[in-house]
Amino acid sequence: MKSNRYTLKYWIGKIHLWLGLISGLIVFVIAVTGCIYAFQAEIQDLIQPYRFVTARDQALMPPSALKAIAEEVLPGKKIHAILYAGEGKAAQVIFFSFEPEYYDVVYLDPYTGKILKVKDMEADFFNFILDGHFYLWLPPTIGQPVVATATLVFVAMLVTGIVLWWPKNKSGAKQRFTIKWNARWRRKNYDLHNVLGFYASWIAIILATTGLVWGFEWFANGLHAAAGGEKSLLYVDPVSDTTNTYTGNIPAIDKVWHLMRKEYPAAKVIEVHVPESDSTSIAANANPDDGTYYQTDYRYFDQYTLKELPVDHIYSRYAEASAADKLLRMNYDIHTGAVLGLPGKILAFFASLICASLPVTGVNIYWGRRNKKEAKLKRKAEKRSKKKSGARSQESEGAIQRSKEQPSFAKATAGEGSKETIHVKIEE
Repeated sequence: MKSNRYTLKYWIGKIHLWLGLISGLIVFVIAVTGCIYAFQAEIQDLIQPYRFVTARDQALMPPSALKAIAEEVLPGKKIHAILYAGEGKAAQVIFFSFEPEYYDVVYLDPYTGKILKVKDMEADFFNFILDGHFYLWLPPTIGQPVVATATLVFVAMLVTGIVLWWPKNKSGAKQRFTIKWNARWRRKNYDLHNVLGFYASWIAIILATTGLVWGFEWFANGLHAAAGGEKSLLYVDPVSDTTNTYTGNIPAIDKVWHLMRKEYPAAKVIEVHVPESDSTSIAANANPDDGTYYQTDYRYFDQYTLKELPVDHIYSRYAEASAADKLLRMNYDIHTGAVLGLPGKILAFFASLICASLPVTGVNIYWGRRNKKEAKLKRKAEKRSKKKSGARSQESEGAIQRSKEQPSFAKATAGEGSKETIHVKIEE
């Protein structure tokens, strides 16, 4: 029974090793970019002063007015949304398109309409980091499945790693929880991989599985269904009735914005989306917490009648969402640790940092064992070589000795023969 268990653990170790060698570099990139992105909101608030304005006791400019100002700066580009980030913060007019591809943000003072910054988000540092995290800086059609597959492999590695870490008995448990800092470099490297890997694994599994929700549609749908979800996970704008005509005295997006402000007076963020076409709706959302996204209320209005439209996916009012819907809506905030506030982000940061170190320490362990094995084989070969050379030297000595004895025997025989010959001749 014991030998069978060791055999199973041996093969688990082999699986862990080869999965690590195959996916190690990709996991390293994903983890490092995740570390850098963990505090992107805090860093940007710290180093980008154009995100803030002086709060005034006056009315905010409506979305249509901010839209008109921003369109003068970036003519010909399509506006995606107008975002009000809260008191003391700049409003954002977001330009976004897949084809042609562009992503720009115009920051404005919501009280005066003054342009504070025009930013090309394609050239933004954190957007670059996010692109690496999701796609490895490859085209999305290539990078996304590669990252998703590597993440799935990483989950398998975390599980096999926990199995390999598990102590055989109580006496061996202590060294599994602590790093032996006064040991040799190889032992310290092993402990860093083994001990830190164990501590980080439980958080890393959560980070990786939430990443798989974006990586594989089957995984997201399966998780949602397993949690009892019935609605679609695919975001779709409901359709407006194009047979109607808007007759309001102010732009429709302004009217929706006023409605959202009235119904969500405590909202930290209110965003109004401009209809993409004549048949799409006006989407608006209000978020009571600017540090997370999952509690956001998503609302949809016919752009002609302003009648609220229902949707059959999870992005609707938060209070109406099922437990399964809320779980999937929390996915991003769980993945970043933001669901637990700053402590959660710190946990996610250090877990990602340790995950980034695992391929490095793992390769060191692999090369150390390989070099040790090669050195052992070399010593054995040298030992065999010495034995063979020793045997050859003994054989050589024997041959030399025999060669010395052989001539003496020949001489003796030859001498006797000579005597016999002489004797015969005399007798004759």
